[in-house]
Amino acid sequence: MSAGAAAGPVRDPGLQPERTRLAWRRTTLSGTVAAVLAMKTALHGRFSVVGVVVCALCCGLWLGFLALAHRRIRVLAASAEPAALAPRHATATVLLTVALAVCAAALVF
Repeated sequence: MSAGAAAGPVRDPGLQPERTRLAWRRTTLSGTVAAVLAMKTALHGRFSVVGVVVCALCCGLWLGFLALAHRRIRVLAASAEPAALAPRHATATVLLTVALAVCAAALVF
């Protein structure tokens, strides 16, 4: 029996990091579309202070999500075995996504 077999099988990531990078890119694109549609809704026709503030908030949330997503994409591209997503980054990403959805929904109603 070899020493490698005793330690367990070696992890072969295959295409998983590439699929994850592509998923982050698709999610970023979806967030961009949501932010653009929210801005269009807020700035089309009637102008209100609340609409402009919510639009600015949507843009800020989108920029925050974009920064986190691109950071993760860079980490995934940097090595064959990328580090796991830190819980604080995962939490921030979820909170930004939910907040962006709430702001976009507020602009529609």
